[in-house]
Amino acid sequence: MNPASDPAEPETERRPKYAVPAVEKALDVLELLSAQAVPMTQAQLCRALGREPSELFRLLSALEARGYLRREESGGYVLTLKLFELSRTHSPHEQLLRAATAPMRELVDSIRESCHLSVLHRDQLLVLAQVDAPTSIRLSVEAGSLHSAVDTLSGQVLLANSPDDERDELLSRRAEFLRKSADERAAFIAMLGRMRQDGWGYAENARFVGGRDLSVPVGNPLGRTRAVLTIASLKGTHTVHGDLFELLPGLRKCAEDIGRIAGIG
Repeated sequence: MNPASDPAEPETERRPKYAVPAVEKALDVLELLSAQAVPMTQAQLCRALGREPSELFRLLSALEARGYLRREESGGYVLTLKLFELSRTHSPHEQLLRAATAPMRELVDSIRESCHLSVLHRDQLLVLAQVDAPTSIRLSVEAGSLHSAVDTLSGQVLLANSPDDERDELLSRRAEFLRKSADERAAFIAMLGRMRQDGWGYAENARFVGGRDLSVPVGNPLGRTRAVLTIASLKGTHTVHGDLFELLPGLRKCAEDIGRIAGIG
């Protein structure tokens, strides 16, 4: 096995062969300031990143001159809105759709089952993309349709892989969750915990008798852009796959490919 592609090796040992140190240093600074969300001085940045002052002095000056950083009176650096303004020129949903198109088609051609990609939108599940199975009998979910984030497997997997505070805030606004008893709500939260730990979700007869769903998350749970990829199948004598779990490795690979291409993995 090529050591550069060995998944067991640390991330620092799997960096691109043709690394650009100056670019990596700049990205380290931007990502650290974004994660900390508080002003940091040059000395604090050096300690946090394990860099010498001479390595960051010109870099910080360049980022400040280009408008990515602002230095406060205290001497601490903070991010400006420039990255936000740049991001606004691209719809995250459009980027995600472009990243998902080829991997989803390849998956469906391989497994001969339908699949769809969904995100959370205004407390509901929004189906971004649907690829139909190349069979005469198949299950299809309309792209652009909205569904309950509480009562669908896709929504549950998204909730399971969201930060707890975001999950709880959404659930506090949803009648589907609030009308449950205290015991039912506790069981629902426990189910989400199991889904997060397993890294997948499975349901039968969730929306109608004979339906089967298998879902995996797409993207980093801590990121702002998260999605879920779901295989939707009908159970019966015509079924291509008797056990959907045999498709889990391919579904996970497709989700990883989408996340990598979209830059949210």
